[in-house]
Amino acid sequence: MSTHEQRNNTPHVLVVDDEYFNYEMLSMALSDAFTLSYADSGKSCLSNAIAHRPDAILLDVCMPGLDGYDTCRMLKNTPETKDIPVVMVSGLESEQEQQAGYEAGCDAYVIKPFTIQSLLEQLKSMV
Repeated sequence: MSTHEQRNNTPHVLVVDDEYFNYEMLSMALSDAFTLSYADSGKSCLSNAIAHRPDAILLDVCMPGLDGYDTCRMLKNTPETKDIPVVMVSGLESEQEQQAGYEAGCDAYVIKPFTIQSLLEQLKSMV
């Protein structure tokens, strides 16, 4: 039985961030509402999302290698993952950055620092 099934069908969110600390913080804050898993890069995000399809993906924009925009484009252009809602998380708040996120296919763009409450509401509206 997977962790997902044990949690009473709690929605599964894949957190993609090159900083594990950010995942730990989110995990503490969101674990009551969601089952979380972690990927540390865009590449591992894609393989992880195909292998263990999440209900939503929380995607950091600024990562080395494949950034969040490229990762989001890959997710949205892959048949197995194209329907998974993607919430991009970024410290970059300019309209151009947000526009780039939506053009890459994200379903929501959340600017750091954000409140856990606003992030929770955003995720709950999608899953």
